[in-house]
Amino acid sequence: MSSSVIARTRFSVLDRSRTREGRPPAEALRDTVALAQEAEALGYHRFWVSEHHGVPGVAGSAPTVLAAAVAAATRTIRVGTGGVMLPNHRPLVVAEQFGVLEALFPGRIDMGLGRSVGFTDGVRRALGRDKEDAEDFGAQLGEVLGWFEGTSPTGVHARPAEGLRVPAFVLAMGEGARIAARAGLPMVVGDLRNREKMLRGIDQYRSGFRPSPWAHEPYVVVSGTVAVAGTEAEARRLLVPEAWSMACSRTHGTFPPLAPAEETEARTMTARERGFYDAGLAGHVAGTAEQVEHELGTVLKESGADEVLVTRS
Repeated sequence: MSSSVIARTRFSVLDRSRTREGRPPAEALRDTVALAQEAEALGYHRFWVSEHHGVPGVAGSAPTVLAAAVAAATRTIRVGTGGVMLPNHRPLVVAEQFGVLEALFPGRIDMGLGRSVGFTDGVRRALGRDKEDAEDFGAQLGEVLGWFEGTSPTGVHARPAEGLRVPAFVLAMGEGARIAARAGLPMVVGDLRNREKMLRGIDQYRSGFRPSPWAHEPYVVVSGTVAVAGTEAEARRLLVPEAWSMACSRTHGTFPPLAPAEETEARTMTARERGFYDAGLAGHVAGTAEQVEHELGTVLKESGADEVLVTRS
């Protein structure tokens, strides 16, 4: 059963352009472009990049710029953002940027939009934003779509976005699911580690979905880390660098570049660090090919998801 479900499901990739300890950020960005080419050759449906500001371990701070580089280096795979964090930007500028991308690479661009603001208070101050800006996400989303539809009450026209149809996706957690449903847009839910919460959000989205010119029916993308190796232990080891980076961010307030697994495994951790580290290793889809196929099949059966967006560490 799981193989048949997986065979009819779209698979895509989200790459956050994570930096590696001792390596320059430029290498991470070049690796992102190279991975997109590999994903295209393997038949993945779309390739998305993300937005992070002031994070030592992430080189991807300008997603539409990086998406342009990815699209220029590929030919058929869909390219987009997972996502542009709308509260950080003026909706007109976002629409213009995606309009340019769609004009240059017609029929291949996706507009994934999220409601998060900066990682820290300092980043939020630098962006001229605060946490409350996320509360206006529904209105910001409507304004972005309005620029494509030419319905802005300002009398201004977004060039070259107006009249183009760039598929929009909402990165949804909690309130985001309700916003995606009301707007009639596809939803991306990145919560594979909390299956019950994820399923509640999907049910909420489907029950509240209103058809729109952008999507006639609900479309659900589930996103998370998937690690496959020859043994379960080897797959778990692939998760180690990201797990330590996350533990470090929770205990020291900084999200460092990825360190080699052997270095992390030899590290002496405090009880608090160890707790976050162990939590970071838990709940992912990881194991041998057979184990991952079974687990993904279960996720797809329970969620009814249309697509899986695999996060690359």
